[in-house]
Amino acid sequence: MTSGTAGGRYSLRAIARAAMLQRGFLPDFSDAVLHEMGDIKGPAAAPDSSVRDLRHLLWCSIDNDDSRDLDQLSVAEALTGEQVRVLVAVADVDALVAKDSAIDAHAATNTTSVYTAAQTFPMLPEKLSTDLTSLGEGVERLAIVIDMTASPEGTVVASDIYRATVLNRAKLAYNSLAAWLENTAPAPAKISAVEGLAENLRLQDRVAQALRGNRQAHGALQLETLEARPVYQGDTLIDMRPDTDNRAKQLIEDFMVAANGVTARYLAGKGFPSVRRVLKTPERWDRIVQLAQSLGEQLPAVPDAAALDAFLQKRRRIDPERFPDLSLSVIKMLGSGEYALELPGQTAEGHFGLAVRDYTHSTAPNRRFPDLITQRLVKAALAGRQVPYSNIELGTLAAHCTFQEDNAKKVERQVRKSAAALLLSSRIGQYFDAIVTGASDKGTWVRISEATAEGKLVHGFEGLDVGDHVRVKLIHTDVARGFIDFARAS
Repeated sequence: MTSGTAGGRYSLRAIARAAMLQRGFLPDFSDAVLHEMGDIKGPAAAPDSSVRDLRHLLWCSIDNDDSRDLDQLSVAEALTGEQVRVLVAVADVDALVAKDSAIDAHAATNTTSVYTAAQTFPMLPEKLSTDLTSLGEGVERLAIVIDMTASPEGTVVASDIYRATVLNRAKLAYNSLAAWLENTAPAPAKISAVEGLAENLRLQDRVAQALRGNRQAHGALQLETLEARPVYQGDTLIDMRPDTDNRAKQLIEDFMVAANGVTARYLAGKGFPSVRRVLKTPERWDRIVQLAQSLGEQLPAVPDAAALDAFLQKRRRIDPERFPDLSLSVIKMLGSGEYALELPGQTAEGHFGLAVRDYTHSTAPNRRFPDLITQRLVKAALAGRQVPYSNIELGTLAAHCTFQEDNAKKVERQVRKSAAALLLSSRIGQYFDAIVTGASDKGTWVRISEATAEGKLVHGFEGLDVGDHVRVKLIHTDVARGFIDFARAS
């Protein structure tokens, strides 16, 4: 039997909107925001000659196929001595979104764009985030450029930050670019159409791998989870497919981690406060040690990121099928990242999972409010102005951004579960191969790979444990609540 709403995208939108309101988000823009938007006629122009003209460089964006809120571009240049110069251009959102404006107040309330399986609830009006402040293909835009020199060993040996005008030569997508980088598919047409871009992307990939290798040597954790993305045909949901990691996503992650580190150190060097992104040393390390012991492995008694990553990579080799579930268990025990105010002279808390000490969020100001805060701090430092926020404001905003980020994840998870229930609602009575992902007093949970989804095993769960393979029958879905119930096949 099935209960809940039938249909496609529209039914999920109602669920998503209700979830947004329940978690304290503003799903719609106010009249004041719309009025301010009416006064913005075009993209921001360079205010003076101090803004560099870098439109001639081979800038490109790398994001999801359907992304239009493009926050960053990248380009690389080979230097002598095998060093590589990497430039990351970040959209200058502050140039059009004034602090304390109605648009800014909306962004400060939600603090993030919320990407649900039904629709995206943007932090900024789409006229900005997908157009006037987006680094779209073929348009000139103002940007903050993080200029880094990387050694062959993958360390940033020099850096600078400045304002510039940039031009995106090619909007590239993760999956097609990754297939080309991994030599499993020809170059996407947009790469071939821009002279020199293919060589530049190979150079970007090489330095990104060096940066990643350096972080991994210092204990950066290599985790893998299975998050399903909805696939629509028109407004009909037809599948939920796992969003897997790939070489292009790693390239962007490595550049963003490096750029965020440079930005954090730049603000500290100017004597400015900053909103850091931190993941504290895990308080539940003893539970991680116990988890390793249950798999016949040993971890040190004190938290050690390098030892944990070595354990994880060994388990990935031994049991790749169950590695995403192991990763998820470790992520839960590591705890969530958070935003924290750091004042000049303080010792950075650091990010345990990334194995970096200096880290802020600065590269996605169209999508995340902490990045817009950081951008304003950087621009004030560049111009020699005073800090645009008080320490009390920054501390309060950091706490609120952490709170809303957690709420956004809950909204996205809730709608994703409803989408999976909707997709399976017409398949009541069918059988699936499944793997047990959770087993406790609270219940037994299984994941099916056909239409990637997780549900509760309500009958026949006796004697099963995490990692067991089992044949299950779908017996019930509830789209509104995101429930999927299975019974063990006899």
